Amino acid sequence: MGNCVSLQLQVTCDEVLNHLRSCFCSKLKYIQNLKKNLVALETAMEDLKAVRADLLRKVHAAEEGGGLQRLHQIKVWLERVKTIESKFNGLYSTRDVELERLCFNGVGPKNLRLSYLYGKRVSKMLKMVEDLKSKGFFEEVASRAARAVGEERPLTPTVVGQETVLEKAWNHLMDDGTKIMGLYGMGGVGKTTLLTQINNKFVDLCGTHDGVEIVIWVVVSGDLQLHKIQHRIGNKIGYKGVEWKRRKENQKALDIFNFLSKKRFVLLLDDIWRKVDLTEIGIPNPTTKNGCKIVFTTRSLAICTSMGVHEPMEVQCLSTNNAWDLFKKKVGENTLDIHPDIPKIARKVAGACRGLPLALNVIGETMSCKKTTQEWYHAVDVLKTYAADFSDVKEKILPILKYSYDNLEGDNVKSCFLYCSLFPEDALIDKERVIDYWICEGFIEGYESKERAVNQGYEILGTLVCASLLMEGGKYDNKSYVRMHDVVREMALWIASDLEKHKGSYIVRAGVGLNEVPKVQNWQLVTRTSLVNNKIKEIDESHECPKLTTLLLQNNRCLVSISGEFFKSMPRLVVLDLSWNVELKVLPEQISELVSLRYLDLSESNIVRLPVGLQKLKKLMHLNLESMLCLEGVSGISNLSSLKTLKLLNFIMWPTMSLLEELELLEHLEVLTVEITSSSVLKQLLCSHRLVTCLQKLSIKYIEEESVKVLTLPSIQDLREVFIGGCGIREIMIERNTMLTSPCLPHLSKVLIAGCNGLKDLTWLLFAPNLTHLSVWNSSQLEEIISQENAARVDIVPFRKLEYLHLWDLPELMSIYWSPLPFQYLNLINVQNDCQKLRKLPLDSQSCVAGEELVIEYGDEEWKEKVEWEDEATRLRFLPSCKLVLYDV
Repeated sequence: MGNCVSLQLQVTCDEVLNHLRSCFCSKLKYIQNLKKNLVALETAMEDLKAVRADLLRKVHAAEEGGGLQRLHQIKVWLERVKTIESKFNGLYSTRDVELERLCFNGVGPKNLRLSYLYGKRVSKMLKMVEDLKSKGFFEEVASRAARAVGEERPLTPTVVGQETVLEKAWNHLMDDGTKIMGLYGMGGVGKTTLLTQINNKFVDLCGTHDGVEIVIWVVVSGDLQLHKIQHRIGNKIGYKGVEWKRRKENQKALDIFNFLSKKRFVLLLDDIWRKVDLTEIGIPNPTTKNGCKIVFTTRSLAICTSMGVHEPMEVQCLSTNNAWDLFKKKVGENTLDIHPDIPKIARKVAGACRGLPLALNVIGETMSCKKTTQEWYHAVDVLKTYAADFSDVKEKILPILKYSYDNLEGDNVKSCFLYCSLFPEDALIDKERVIDYWICEGFIEGYESKERAVNQGYEILGTLVCASLLMEGGKYDNKSYVRMHDVVREMALWIASDLEKHKGSYIVRAGVGLNEVPKVQNWQLVTRTSLVNNKIKEIDESHECPKLTTLLLQNNRCLVSISGEFFKSMPRLVVLDLSWNVELKVLPEQISELVSLRYLDLSESNIVRLPVGLQKLKKLMHLNLESMLCLEGVSGISNLSSLKTLKLLNFIMWPTMSLLEELELLEHLEVLTVEITSSSVLKQLLCSHRLVTCLQKLSIKYIEEESVKVLTLPSIQDLREVFIGGCGIREIMIERNTMLTSPCLPHLSKVLIAGCNGLKDLTWLLFAPNLTHLSVWNSSQLEEIISQENAARVDIVPFRKLEYLHLWDLPELMSIYWSPLPFQYLNLINVQNDCQKLRKLPLDSQSCVAGEELVIEYGDEEWKEKVEWEDEATRLRFLPSCKLVLYDV
């Protein structure tokens, strides 16, 4: 037994020794053959490069001569050669060191191990090179049939914040119903970057079962020439010869059409400024059957419409977080980490870019080498005061944005755009206010009617929004607004200064906390000045301002006095806005020196009396005296012979009979807003055809029941808003001679009824077809909004355009309308306080299907529980939209 064990151990030891000897010998070969293998590897690598050169010569000949595309196996082989070549260069760079170690450093265990590892790598690479060389001989290198043509376009490594919009755009584009897609947005917002990502996604799909065959990218730009677009497309599909380029456009269009009509193609058109006639170029119509797609970028929403895109996609600025992420990447962590205060200051610099990728990239790169807090603080100061002075802004940002301005048609449109830069950064710009400015500045001329001039103003605003130079700012309190991006605003100020040739022509220091009028090098060059939203206390200096046409001083809430000398040297001033200066109580007599003045706004100030000199302003067209709660009177206003707009709402000195007589003498008056508290004055007003035609806003307050039991409204074509409060009126009617014809109140959009305890219904609202806002408060006897009995003889569906309905403290209200209404635009129903008898809303499952999701706010859980829905489908549809909202009353 012992002998057997001993024998087995001897056999095992021999096997182990043999294995170790074999391993050592095989590893020793890597060292022994190192010199020979290095020579062989160098030779093999030269042979591989020669094979590659021959192959590329064949590939280029096929691609350039016949418009063919290299095979995918060629691409893969060439990529492998590129990889192995890079590895060879790295390995061969240490050749001399390794050979020197082998010859002179002895055979110590450490050196043997290093030589072994190097020798092994050389041996392995030699086999790989020889294998790759043997596979480099291809019978076919390129093909026209069923091969995709498309190039992956380079993409900046710092693309941030476009993941969501890319996914949305891609999903929309992949929808079978989408044949052509338009991406629009302001300059520098990232449209080309987004289009590049779409291009690369299509290129990745090339050659797959669901992929396209051809992806074509064409930069169009402002100089739209069809033959250039044809040549760029021709180059992509193999028509490169001089002879083809000499052919007529219609012949080239036919060639392109015949080629592309047999392919599943994607055409990407970057930077369109005008409508591109795809048929004239030769582009087949994309259809669901052929699976072709066309995508383009533009700064103009109107271009999307003209190209037949019904659902264009707006590319917007980055969110605050994404903007900061992009800015951090451009600046770099090394710079941001130099000082603990720099990240905080950097956020302010990034914030000044307002999410515009172009600005974030350019300014971020500039700031990447700024290593001190002083440099960063200086950047904040420059960007806040005049960004064009910031390094690279006027070279790399503003000229790009200026293309949109240059593309505007008409000097008047350009002037209107530049004028918008007078408003504070990121401010909401009241459309009607800015249009009134434009009219008085003379940008909108040739219209005898104020209404037609205003319509032209809205047309210009629409043009600027479509050109992505302005943005829609929403609608609040029945007013519509636009906004101007801060970087676009800087561009406008840069242009307004004649590209810095006349840097002082626009003085804009809006919302910067000024305590006094700024020092200006040369007031004689100044054409427009905006000192809005500051803390200026006194204006006591006089400046020669021969060219000044607009002076905006509103909302300086500390302003207590203006020197008479201030107005003496402004002979061309046409727009003066002093509104919301709540501490201003006196206006100097020297305002009479403003002989050219057309627009004067004193609303929301506390001026006690108007200077007599005001009556000398014979060119004054627009006078706003609303909410001047200290003003003692406006006698002599009939001397303002050119007056077209007069606003007197919320006026402490309520109109009297004598004031109405003066108003009737204003032969050019077109717009009147007024508040009435006397039944006799109300009667005279409504009997005056001259004044009724001018009424835009009418407020009736505190008229007792004995004075007016029934308020009969005539047809008032231009009436926009009505407020009736604290009155004992029992009924509101429309004059019978107009009741059954065209709408009597076609422009009425906002109605507020409050504290009218005698009213039973508001059936007269049937004759306001464009009503958008209706608020009824604290009217204890109101039973119905629209009375079924009183409306029986009128075949009108009410509230077709209603957006907001507020019902508060109406204890007897039982019905809004007796049957469900479509409510195509209704966003909000608000029912608060004591409305317990209102059990049913005029809704069914088909109501509000076209507009935004309806929200029903209520202030009492008991009311919601007792609501009677039209049917179960209606309950399921709208019950989730109910929201408890409690207001402090």
